[in-house]
Amino acid sequence: MRLVVDLNRCQGFAQCVFLAPDVFALHGEEALLFSPRFDEAQRDRVEKAAAACPVQAILVDYSDEATKRVEPHVR
Repeated sequence: MRLVVDLNRCQGFAQCVFLAPDVFALHGEEALLFSPRFDEAQRDRVEKAAAACPVQAILVDYSDEATKRVEPHVR
C-alpha cells in the first residue's frame, strides 16, 4: 500500500495530520510531509484521512506492483 498526494491540490487544511499523525505532518504552516508507504496497522487511519481531505488530494493505492514507467512513443 502506498499514498499518492497531489501537493498542487493540497491546501494545508491538515485534516490528514489530525487523523493519521504517524503518516502525515505539516512542515511550517502549509507544507505537507507524508510517508508514501504505510503498513496494515495504519490502514484505517489513512483511509479516514484520505476521505476527510476537503480537496480530495490524497489517493490510497492498494496495489503492491511497482509503478511502470511509460516510454514516449517516437516515430
